[in-house]
Amino acid sequence: MKNKTPVLGGVCKSTQGRDKDKYYLIFLIDGEFVLVVDGKYKKVSAPKRKNLKHLYLLPEKNEEIAEKLSKGVKVYDAEVISALKRFNIKSADAEK
Repeated sequence: MKNKTPVLGGVCKSTQGRDKDKYYLIFLIDGEFVLVVDGKYKKVSAPKRKNLKHLYLLPEKNEEIAEKLSKGVKVYDAEVISALKRFNIKSADAEK
């Protein structure tokens, strides 16, 4: 089931652009846009800006990262990679 509103630490899937079908974590919400990270190609130091229309928001959310983001605590790329590991395994299998 698709979520309608983005949440910090929420998992989303890109539906448009050259990064189509990649999974990201929502890092920052800015009106119609969100900043997303995957820890590998889009790191926490340089997140990707995506329009909400181009994302499929999943109901899953990483509580630990969401809590850190809301408190302003630094989140590391390794944490993001481990949070998205089960989603990125699915997309790698689909490409084969």
